[in-house]
Amino acid sequence: MHSRRPQRLRDIPVAGPVEVVWAKRRFFCDEYLCPRQTFTDETSQVPRRARSTHRLREALAAAVIGSGRAAAEAAASFGVSWWLVQQALDSAALTLPDVDALAPRMLGIDEHRYRSVRFFRDPATKAWKRYEPWMTTIVDLDTEQVLGIVDGRDSEGVGDWLFARPLQWRLGVQVVAIDPSAAVRKALRMWLPRTAVSVDAFHLFKLGNDMLTEVRQRLTQQVHGRRGRSIDPGWANRRLLLRAGDTLSDRARNRLSNVFDTEDATGKLQAAWLVKEQLRALLTTGSLADAAAAKGRLQALVFQAAQPETNRLWRTVCRWWKEIEVLIVTGATTAKSRNVDAFRVQVHCYCDWERHALRSMDSCPGAPGRNILSVGSAPPYRDSSGQLRIERTPPRLYVPAWLRAWRRLRP
Repeated sequence: MHSRRPQRLRDIPVAGPVEVVWAKRRFFCDEYLCPRQTFTDETSQVPRRARSTHRLREALAAAVIGSGRAAAEAAASFGVSWWLVQQALDSAALTLPDVDALAPRMLGIDEHRYRSVRFFRDPATKAWKRYEPWMTTIVDLDTEQVLGIVDGRDSEGVGDWLFARPLQWRLGVQVVAIDPSAAVRKALRMWLPRTAVSVDAFHLFKLGNDMLTEVRQRLTQQVHGRRGRSIDPGWANRRLLLRAGDTLSDRARNRLSNVFDTEDATGKLQAAWLVKEQLRALLTTGSLADAAAAKGRLQALVFQAAQPETNRLWRTVCRWWKEIEVLIVTGATTAKSRNVDAFRVQVHCYCDWERHALRSMDSCPGAPGRNILSVGSAPPYRDSSGQLRIERTPPRLYVPAWLRAWRRLRP
């Protein structure tokens, strides 16, 4: 034995922080050609060069993945640093199985913004360009496991991810639920031509509510020449207008009738509200025959309203009618993929897409710590210095707030 030195290790807290002091032994190596010459004790709980136990790292990953807590909160409760929690999450993400080994039947594709807008300088032209920080999440709707996370929300990113999957994998997909995104639908038509595409009902409901809000704002400007105020019945009951009509109480219906009687002299607001309600009735039908009949009633209400907002909504329904029929038959939505987006609050503070993608995969509502990893077209890797890296484009460059304001004000 060469020597014995004390080593302090962080461990799971028990009624407070716990620090383990290990009298680690160092041994000689009798082989004169050995490059190390000496070596120390190693265990499964404390590998070489470790400063914390393996069970502590597992507990940190489980605290974030299983309960959905933020990394900073978990670090404070365990009495460790934020960096140790993030390293435990990175290690958990790298041990996930291969996405090509699965055979998903239903997919959900949803995009969301993971931070505010950033600007970066093009290395070739030296010009500043605006970058929209969007990412697209691909989820197995049966198991709620994340299959892939793609940087951006265009057809090229989703198409490259689907192209990287084996042919048998793509032929096994039966239904894909998406948002009303023409870019994603273009990628699906190219790489999954035999797959039925369903449009998400939530976004269609939101389109109807947005249409009604635009009509209310336009009528307020025409009648009062200003924006809505609390003294206006339409503005005061703006949230009541967006609620489902079949869930209103008698008191709420009386308030709604008062808005139409006092604020809507032309009847245009009530006509737009009826279009919104008919759209909701169409999306909740249980058969294609009932959906076709509801579509006819919706068309009659749209022609009766004769407003640009309702006409635009009708054109959207017609463009996505095939996808709406798949929604009515299968009921496939992107609700389960939006569960992953619920963790945006925890990762929104990240300035880089890599950590946001890893945390989204770790925090997936599927099997804790065993979700599927596939970021873009290439998995994460560690460079020569041991840092976790993920391929991404284009390069980001943070621009201070004062510089962004100066660029907006300059001629």
